[in-house]
Amino acid sequence: MKITVTAKDGTSVKADILALPFNTKDLKKEAAKVLQGLGINASAAEDFKGSAGELALLYRPASGKGASRIALLGLGEGKTNDDYRKAAESLARKAVDMHLGVVAFDCSEMTQWSKHSKRSPEYLAALLAEGFLYGAYRFDRLKSDKLDKEKKKGADKPKTVAELVLAGCGEHTPEVEKGSDSGSIIGLCQNMSRDLVNLPGSHLSAEDLAEAAREAGKRGCFDVTVFDRKRIAELGMGGLLAVNQGSEQPPTFIILDYQPKGKHKKSVALVGKGVTFDSGGISIKPAQGMDEMKSDMSGAACVIGTIEAVARLGLPVRVIGLIPATDNMPSGSALKPGDVITTMSGITVDVGNTDAEGRLILADALTYAKKEYDPDVLIDLATLTGACVVALGHQAAGLFSNEDGLADDLFRSGQSTGEKVWRMPLWEEYDELIKSDVADVSNTGGRWGGAVTAAKFLEKFIDGHKCWAHVDIAGPAFLAKVGGKAPGGTGFGVRLLVDLLKGWS
Repeated sequence: MKITVTAKDGTSVKADILALPFNTKDLKKEAAKVLQGLGINASAAEDFKGSAGELALLYRPASGKGASRIALLGLGEGKTNDDYRKAAESLARKAVDMHLGVVAFDCSEMTQWSKHSKRSPEYLAALLAEGFLYGAYRFDRLKSDKLDKEKKKGADKPKTVAELVLAGCGEHTPEVEKGSDSGSIIGLCQNMSRDLVNLPGSHLSAEDLAEAAREAGKRGCFDVTVFDRKRIAELGMGGLLAVNQGSEQPPTFIILDYQPKGKHKKSVALVGKGVTFDSGGISIKPAQGMDEMKSDMSGAACVIGTIEAVARLGLPVRVIGLIPATDNMPSGSALKPGDVITTMSGITVDVGNTDAEGRLILADALTYAKKEYDPDVLIDLATLTGACVVALGHQAAGLFSNEDGLADDLFRSGQSTGEKVWRMPLWEEYDELIKSDVADVSNTGGRWGGAVTAAKFLEKFIDGHKCWAHVDIAGPAFLAKVGGKAPGGTGFGVRLLVDLLKGWS
């Protein structure tokens, strides 16, 4: 999608729809005047309240200039990031549903928005671009449209929005251009992550995931290295090999390495769980909802999207991505409950449940991260436990950390980006639940506190690293269809981590 920034007044921009944003404070005194100037009776919008993301579609008399469709767009109070992001997402969803090709967004009140929200025009423009790209997203690459009669009738209509025009920017045009550029990078990288999550297991193997990382590396100009099964075995990655035992597809271990030009302030390792499909293995999952287990590589998708965004933004932080990738399938050769495996660290694991596989492959990746890079910060992201969804729902990810400053920074980034995290305990008492009689540690801790015991398991493999965080994204990474939003992968974590890394820059 093309994003154009212009000082030209939005009412004269050639577009299929013009969005006029209003916050609740200015709605009553401004809306009637603006509508009358467009030849629209103000009473047509009397039910419009201006809440964040609210949209009212109106039409003005055809004049040959500008859009005939007018969208009154709510900014809520216009104080928070979510107010602007929700407005942009709502407009994008409406435009896609109506098959509109060019959307104009009136930014003539940018000065007032900036004062009211205490955010720069550049920052607000980034929110609008990022939010619009997010709202315009649809996953339809696997549709042939051969059975869709309605689409055949409207074959001349655009499939998605081709251009967003941020109009009426006036003296803020250079700032808006800069902000929309950075926002579009984040939005595009997050949507790329969503594409990966939405691909079914038949279209995304561990090798396909590695190829996606290579493509991201080409776009972002960073290095990507992929280990095959032989190299994985040479490194002694017993966790990854064990989970892969039941599969006909080989595993991969993917390393993404972005090194900024000049000096960098921090080195950060991001570890993402890359289970391309999780059947549960021998401890097989129930049939209902198993199709959603294509999303069990959401952590990996987040890492790829984050590093591409960081590289394209040119942030002065070295970021290493580590992705252990495989599917988890039942077969005659599959890992069995009761088996004992030896991980890369040398720690032995009693496998109480083969559906607790994510922590086994992450164990090897965390060991490799500490041993080979010893980064300043170590963060892993994984759709790790249903227990975390029970605890926090789909609205937030569980956050576990051994460093208060890191936890605080992640929390603040979550509040800023709308990708919220909530800190959970890492108390020693939970260690008792994952003790094993036959090995160093068990991969299950019983029914209660499952998200915590999973985090405590991972903690065993960071080799004393002092600045580590585990983010359990099982809840917000993949959503059912609700509220008219596009169902499926959300790309959760990309905005969160980019904001975090920006803050350290």
